[in-house]
Amino acid sequence: MSQTSSPIGLHKQLDAIWRTPPGLARLSSVNHTILGKRFMALALLFFAIGGLLSMLIRAQLATPNSAFLGPDIYNQIFTMHGTVMMFLFAIPMFEGFAIYMLPKLLGARDLAFPRLTAYGFWCYLFGGSILIIAMLAGVAPNGGWFMYTPLSSKPYTPGINADVWLLGITFVEISAVTAAIELFVTILKMRAPGMALTRMPLFAWYMLVTAGMMIIGFPPLILGSILLEMERAFDLPFFDPTRGGDPLLWQHLFWLFGHPEVYIIFLPAAGALSTIIPVFAQRPILGYRAIVAAIVAMAFLSFGLWVHHMFTVGIPHLALAFFSAASAMVAIPTAVQIFAWIGTLASGKPRWDIPMLYVFGFFVVFVCGGLTGVMLAMVPFNTQAHDSYFVVAHLHYVLVGGFVFPMLAAIYYWLPHISGRQSLYRLSIPAFWLILIGFNLTFFLMHLTGLMGMPRRISTYPSNWGWDWLNLLSSVGGFILTMGFALVLADMVLQFRFGARFRRDPWQAGTLEWATATPPPSYNFAAIPHIDTRADQLRPARIGPTLAGGDGYLGFARNGEQETLAVDMMSGDAEQLIVLPRRSYLPLWTAMATASFFLALLFKLYWLAPFGALATLVLFLCWPIGLGSKSDRGPIDIGRGLAVPPDVEAPDNVTVLANRTALVMNGTLFASLLFGGLFLLVVAPGWQGSSAPTLPLWAGALAMVASLSAAGASAMAAHRPGSVLSLRAGLVAAIALQVLALTLLALSMGALGDPTGHARQAVPFVTLGYAALHCGLGAIMAAHALWRHAQGYVSAHRRTELVLARLWNGYAGGVVVLALGLVALLGLNGVAP
Repeated sequence: MSQTSSPIGLHKQLDAIWRTPPGLARLSSVNHTILGKRFMALALLFFAIGGLLSMLIRAQLATPNSAFLGPDIYNQIFTMHGTVMMFLFAIPMFEGFAIYMLPKLLGARDLAFPRLTAYGFWCYLFGGSILIIAMLAGVAPNGGWFMYTPLSSKPYTPGINADVWLLGITFVEISAVTAAIELFVTILKMRAPGMALTRMPLFAWYMLVTAGMMIIGFPPLILGSILLEMERAFDLPFFDPTRGGDPLLWQHLFWLFGHPEVYIIFLPAAGALSTIIPVFAQRPILGYRAIVAAIVAMAFLSFGLWVHHMFTVGIPHLALAFFSAASAMVAIPTAVQIFAWIGTLASGKPRWDIPMLYVFGFFVVFVCGGLTGVMLAMVPFNTQAHDSYFVVAHLHYVLVGGFVFPMLAAIYYWLPHISGRQSLYRLSIPAFWLILIGFNLTFFLMHLTGLMGMPRRISTYPSNWGWDWLNLLSSVGGFILTMGFALVLADMVLQFRFGARFRRDPWQAGTLEWATATPPPSYNFAAIPHIDTRADQLRPARIGPTLAGGDGYLGFARNGEQETLAVDMMSGDAEQLIVLPRRSYLPLWTAMATASFFLALLFKLYWLAPFGALATLVLFLCWPIGLGSKSDRGPIDIGRGLAVPPDVEAPDNVTVLANRTALVMNGTLFASLLFGGLFLLVVAPGWQGSSAPTLPLWAGALAMVASLSAAGASAMAAHRPGSVLSLRAGLVAAIALQVLALTLLALSMGALGDPTGHARQAVPFVTLGYAALHCGLGAIMAAHALWRHAQGYVSAHRRTELVLARLWNGYAGGVVVLALGLVALLGLNGVAP
């Protein structure tokens, strides 16, 4: 431990440990402050690209019978506009902001898995680049950002356009799901000591619920993309109604993601509003507990709304009534939050500043979007307005009002934290009015064109239908809106160049991020604070200098290690000492290997794809090298008279929680696969009279016994870590049994018949393939635990690897049972003795 007598000396010692050197070494950075800024900067670049595409769309639609863009180019542009805004801007923007801000709000020095954050950024960059380069090459996706089948199936989109979307978006989604796990675990485990869940700032609550929604909501889209790409590449007929598939399966899988997606985008923006409004109202927010309950209720309800987008596909009337009621009910938790914000402003002493202008813009625009949302929740009106420009207008009022206006408020509020300079405001006010006026001129008129019958996704229209002047004014409004965003960008650049410097907390805020210096140091806090009140009612200007002097937990540099704390999830009591990994190029190399896998699939080099997958796996297995401890250290001093064990000696550390979270996400994907199989069994045409899949009974039964036995063997090893013989025997048995189960499942897949002939064979083929893959993963996790034990990183107290092997092998066993059950259900008359 290195003690220092001055804040400057302590800063120099900690900065030497935590900082990232300049030059090419920046590519190895895993620091959350750097990565958060990279995410946000890249998201803003994609936002500019999406905005340029929207200007091309409005130029095309400004006049009737326009020849500005041909139909094929127009289809690519409007598809890419939606794709860029939804997948490359909105989600990564709030992820980047959360990555940058959450450790500072929570009183931590970094996120739980810095290398995972870096890997997610590179996946975002490479996946997004695939989409943009394809657009520049003229082979961008052209089936709409929702990629409905059968239009996106190979007979109707024979080129690589649809493959670009399916593979590029799946690549980008890796970034989203890794960020979701990262944020979920960090919020639960890496708060400042004393910060119980009931003391967390509301933004952390919003992000916790958002991360949970991403964990549950993203797997259906990932599964749908995989199944559609398998149909396009290998002719497996999941969505082909002539061979037992159903195009509606794609809609169900897409909207199982797509409607929660709206709230996934809105909730982080609402979290920013719940942080900003009390500061400018100069009073604590009203209804803290009611807002938390509303957030959870909104998340719960959002997963029951996906058929809201499918009212016209012919589903039963009872289902229509249920989903219509659920769609209207979600307005209640939204209203709770809006009334809490209005009540906070009304009962406080509001002071107006630029962030509050955008809060005002949010109220105006989002409430209008919410009202049209209630209209569209009513089945009779939805039937009339479905697929018209009324829906386009509603979507933009909700997403721009619910995300872009709060984002702009957040930029003006938190940009001084990033830049260390205060805003100039010379361009801010005209920029706001250009954006507000331009937006409403553009999209309010689309309600009218939609009600007059203008359908979505058309590239031109005749001049005698009465839409001419409305479309022209919408296009003018679009260009005014663009001018406003250009002024915001200029204002940001000027702030970085000419803004006045300040020390900390220019807004008299109540949250911890303003207790850091600005711009923040690489380690955030020289000492980690103890929180004994609600963490949005603090005094950062007083706390900051105290922490900078080392008065708190870990207020020292020790052994050149990047130390931070983990706490009890509920109470916030200090529980573990975490030593974070240092900067590394491994995340970049791993992302490049992952990119080689996706590019091999995109260019139909299927023989090369396994090498990319293998390289990715090998690089991931290299990540733990050098991490951990080869000896038991026992409780370690963290300051303030407390000592806690290192996380590697804790039975329920962040690594275990992250793997449990990943298995929940994985289980959601598997549940979506089971849902797909049962949906086709019940709904899809052409199943009567089709040949049932034939599963060798002996192979299936033996595979199930082997995988379940492997789960038992790995559990035995985890529960008896002190016995070297029992531990190694259990792990070796788990490896052998999972390999046996994988082999038997592969034989069963070969015995099913031709999977390209009918969905009744394709679904069991993919389901057993999923089970076989997880048997392989169970074997790998057991082998990894055996290797780490041989190196000395596993003992009776240090048994994280054993717990992970138990979790993954147990999951594999459960998957095998359910997979064989689905196969048996799909082919009750086809089981061979």
